Amino acid sequence: MAKDKEKYGFWTKYKRFAGTEILLYAVMIIGIILGILIFGKK
Repeated sequence: MAKDKEKYGFWTKYKRFAGTEILLYAVMIIGIILGILIFGKK
């Protein structure tokens, strides 16, 4: 039972980390798209 609990804790931590990672990538992609649009207009 202790091992299962440890695994569950690891997965919840990993999922939380993955969520923040996806958010960071989304922000980066949006920034790149905005940059292209701004430079494209000039």
